[in-house]
Amino acid sequence: MAELSAESGMPVATIKYYLREGLLHPGERTSPNQARYGDEHLQRLKLVRALLDVGGLSVATVGGVLAAIDAGAPTNEVLGVTQRALVGGTADGDDEARAWALDLLKNLADAHDWKFVPEHPAAPGLVATLCTLRALGHPALLDAIEDYATLADRIAEVDLDTLAAAPSLDRIVEAAVVGTVLGDRLFAGLRRLAQGAESRRRYPDGLR
Repeated sequence: MAELSAESGMPVATIKYYLREGLLHPGERTSPNQARYGDEHLQRLKLVRALLDVGGLSVATVGGVLAAIDAGAPTNEVLGVTQRALVGGTADGDDEARAWALDLLKNLADAHDWKFVPEHPAAPGLVATLCTLRALGHPALLDAIEDYATLADRIAEVDLDTLAAAPSLDRIVEAAVVGTVLGDRLFAGLRRLAQGAESRRRYPDGLR
């Protein structure tokens, strides 16, 4: 346990808590008060940390993701469980606005061969965003949604490419969580840099 703590950088008390909550498999018992832990335990601790600290998920939700992994669920299904856990939000807007937003998203999904139903975990946040854009009167952003969708396809390709070298399902899920949460922040920062550069190109002398 002490070696696992030193190797993972996690306190012994934290590791024992994960064991009690079923987030970490017990080690191989070598004596009444000793157990042997291997690389698989170290990797599972890294995954748990990613889900809890980076993903901000609850212990119960993390347990559900790990259960899907340990049950031998297909990779795509496990990633779906993880994505559903990461995505939150409520579908703001009146009934007419929500219906409009859902119809727009369905048409967009059909055009891009995306799987979309109103129960999709991303739906509430997307619907809320679209309703807000509509209510605030920013049609230019709504008119550009096809361009954003095309960029999203390309970003998804890059995202999945980063998972290709992962040696295990634990590592794939860990990379997906880190890539989704920190990748969003990374892309937002790069977007700001690109916006600044494009603004300088378009308005070198400011508006007149």
